[in-house]
Amino acid sequence: MLLGSLCLLLLAALFSVAYATDQDLLTVKDNYTSELNDSALGLALAGLPSGGLAALEKEGLLYMAEEEKLAGDVYLALNEKWNLRVFDNIGKAERTHEAAVKTLLERYSLPDPTKGPGEFYNKTLQGLYDDLVNRGSASVKDALLVGAAIEEIDILDLEVRMAQTDREDILLVYANLKRGSENHLRAFVNNLQRQGFEYNPVYISQEKYDGIISG
Repeated sequence: MLLGSLCLLLLAALFSVAYATDQDLLTVKDNYTSELNDSALGLALAGLPSGGLAALEKEGLLYMAEEEKLAGDVYLALNEKWNLRVFDNIGKAERTHEAAVKTLLERYSLPDPTKGPGEFYNKTLQGLYDDLVNRGSASVKDALLVGAAIEEIDILDLEVRMAQTDREDILLVYANLKRGSENHLRAFVNNLQRQGFEYNPVYISQEKYDGIISG
């Protein structure tokens, strides 16, 4: 009887892990905000193998943690400047994206590379942050253009990092972050269009952009 109960518990646990792996880890709202479900992510990762990382994989995780933080920090600064709901909503969503990468950092015992708001260890990201906030402070249109640019850059960087690993857990997180960035790009384009502005992609191809916007 005891053995049977243990078997049932084991089957239930395996089912919950499989379900968490297959289910949509993103909560997508009507305003295109995409938040990562922390508890579902934890269950999904529990069912996937881990181990030693290659140098590029470590570098990728540390970089993406700071890049997701950059997005949230820029949106925080621009929301303080312009008080637009899109920056508040997506800024909060970006914190869940940052937390997802940090879950992988903890999983692989890597140090947290993030500093205070607007501060970055990576000099390239520090320069990018300063430039984007400066550009976005010029006007509401420029602020929304900056938001769209950040999401384009994030999509490309995630594709690069995904090509550098075959680890299921890292790919799971990166794939969902990429989908989140695609949703956020739609949000910024939608806000630009509502204000009478047309958006043309700067970093990704027109074909990729058209696919994202119509997706």
